[in-house]
Amino acid sequence: MTAPFDAYKNRFIRSGLAAPSEVLMAVADPTDPAPCWSREAPDIALLEPLFGMLGIQALIKARPAAPYPSIIDYLAKAASGTIYPQDCETRLFLHDLPVAEAMHPEHLAQILKNRKSVILPGGEILTVSPGGLKKAYVTLSSVCFACFVKFFIDLRIARKTGRMTRADRQMIESVRRLLDPLPEFTGELAKGPFDGEEKILPAIYEAGRQVVDMRLVDSSFGNISYRSGDRLYISQSGTFLDSLEDGITRCATDNPSHVPGNASSELPAHLEVIRQTGCRAILHGHPRFSVILSMACDIPDCPYRGECHRFCPYDRKACGNIPIVSGEVGGGEYGLCHTVPNAICDAPGVIVYGHGVFTCDDTDFNNALAKLIDIERRCRIEYFTFMEMNS
Repeated sequence: MTAPFDAYKNRFIRSGLAAPSEVLMAVADPTDPAPCWSREAPDIALLEPLFGMLGIQALIKARPAAPYPSIIDYLAKAASGTIYPQDCETRLFLHDLPVAEAMHPEHLAQILKNRKSVILPGGEILTVSPGGLKKAYVTLSSVCFACFVKFFIDLRIARKTGRMTRADRQMIESVRRLLDPLPEFTGELAKGPFDGEEKILPAIYEAGRQVVDMRLVDSSFGNISYRSGDRLYISQSGTFLDSLEDGITRCATDNPSHVPGNASSELPAHLEVIRQTGCRAILHGHPRFSVILSMACDIPDCPYRGECHRFCPYDRKACGNIPIVSGEVGGGEYGLCHTVPNAICDAPGVIVYGHGVFTCDDTDFNNALAKLIDIERRCRIEYFTFMEMNS
């Protein structure tokens, strides 16, 4: 069994999450108690009992690429057994990140009975899934994202409150040197407007691949859509944006009450953005420093602290003119469909607290992607400008 392993080895490389030599994967067939492993490794004897203890079908153990091990180890040492990120992905899928005290099957199984992941000694991550490798991979990617965001948020708080130590300063500088270069875009996607699926679908696929290649979204998060007439083409829930060939749902824009079950959970927000702006193309990514700045709230003694992801009455902006709004996934009382559309009408894009960025355009994905990249560039610059000004 090599095909599924090879596919995810390639994903680890493309995403910059880990080198294949630092990743150990396993899958089990329900009819065969012995799991199949991606390679030989000393840890197999330790990890294989987890399949029987937990009833899982897939497992991934990885030492992520730099700077993740340093970030994860830093957070783990500061935690009392559990790391508590506050980003959207953690709230929805992870809840919290338990830290293992030792590498013993019984200890790991006890933790993983109630969680999808565990932080291992030395900055490694172990994820498990009752389904296939995809869920284990998505969880591992989410853990890396959550730790990255929490690390930079915590150090910003330490800087603002005067609690930042010399070791903290050295740590953030060493991590900063290892960050990916700021993304650049020359506006070379297909030119619209597009009519007919033979033009619309390739344009969506191309834009999705660009968002992933520029690392503006992680794993299967983020979504993309294009409107043509009274039909909206939108990525399906749980799809990888660089593999959308079988992952697009067609929705009627004039019948929002009829929502296909496999459409992105953020379909209500897309439909309302279209209704209020008349745009055709929408991108939603999870660029990291945009998320970090959205959570860097400096309102003292805020009575809504802890509910920021759901409701915030304040007019918040990043980089001078990028609205930061609250909102939950879906179309409920606190859904993004109530906050993003109003804010995006007069702005280059909108950042959702702890969640990501929405951009749109009247014609095609070129300007939407350019705005997404520019917002992330400006947020990263603003973050480090704040840190340097207060050094």
